[in-house]
Amino acid sequence: MATTTKTGKPNALQKPMQPSPELAAVVGAGPLARSEVVSKIWDYIKSNNLQNPANKREILADDKLQKVFGRDKVSMFEMNKFISAHLK
Repeated sequence: MATTTKTGKPNALQKPMQPSPELAAVVGAGPLARSEVVSKIWDYIKSNNLQNPANKREILADDKLQKVFGRDKVSMFEMNKFISAHLK
């Protein structure tokens, strides 16, 4: 998998982006590539047992993730939409 486009520029997934204060509380304050943000979110979800045991595709948000997602549960597919709103 290439990390650069044909012009030699980093692709959108590899470009470091600044997380919002709400997202930074979960992934850290420094600029991160989108792929790193998703990876750190999943590490946080797994280490805090936030997957619904009855439906592993559903994330049960704790206080920190509720500030990012704006709700108390989201599907793993919706998660990226909410994360995007917290990256600049």
